[in-house]
Amino acid sequence: MYTIDAHAKVNIFLKITGHRDGYHTLLSRFMRVEDLYDTIEIVPCECARFTIEGCGDVPRESNTVYKAFTALNDHIENPLLIHFFMHHKVTITKRIPSQAGLGGGSSDAAAFMRLINEVCKLKIPTDTLAQIGSTIGADLPFFIYNYPSANVSGFGEIVEPFEEETLPFKLFTPDIGCNTALVYKTFKEHLLNDITPCSFMGWEKYKSAELLDLIDDPVILNDLYAAALIAYPELKDAAPEGWFFSGSGSTFFKVAGSR
Repeated sequence: MYTIDAHAKVNIFLKITGHRDGYHTLLSRFMRVEDLYDTIEIVPCECARFTIEGCGDVPRESNTVYKAFTALNDHIENPLLIHFFMHHKVTITKRIPSQAGLGGGSSDAAAFMRLINEVCKLKIPTDTLAQIGSTIGADLPFFIYNYPSANVSGFGEIVEPFEEETLPFKLFTPDIGCNTALVYKTFKEHLLNDITPCSFMGWEKYKSAELLDLIDDPVILNDLYAAALIAYPELKDAAPEGWFFSGSGSTFFKVAGSR
């Protein structure tokens, strides 16, 4: 049996920088959440096809881990993976809530790619693995590089490590699931024309703790929060005072021990 942990992330800040080719571009600080992770296991099992367990009623074809398997299989152009997964299955112990802005599905897929690259000795360079991952989802490159903290830009494919200690977070995820595509669509329809890149110039140089102290308004720190409030107005009543908003939501976070 082979095992790997797939950690959640929070976005210390997330600013939309533009829109091209049908997708938004961004600048964001991603930070790993050390004490929240899914666990992925590859277990010996005789299987008629690629098998995933532990993801509830998510259809196999919609599962990010299955998409990662397909993308890797297409890349190596070799029946090795198909043969391997005729004798192994994937089981996932989920702890990261879905539609919560914590990157759970992307982290699962990225961890799976990193693990299989090692177990099956595919010898795919990390940069190439990240490029493959970017075809599945914008957050995958961050999780594939596996940096504790990083500045992420472009469509999510530019990942630059940021030297700092990870912060201890307290998380609150209300019983509201935020659809990422809907939140981005709402941003494009209502807020895209209001972006002012000069207003967050240099943010990527600040340490995360400094930035959270300097700017205590979650709407200013995360452009998607305003869009999420339009798409899901019930978030306003669920938001704890003084907490920040991660990704497209719906998770709120603060540094443990802070007021």
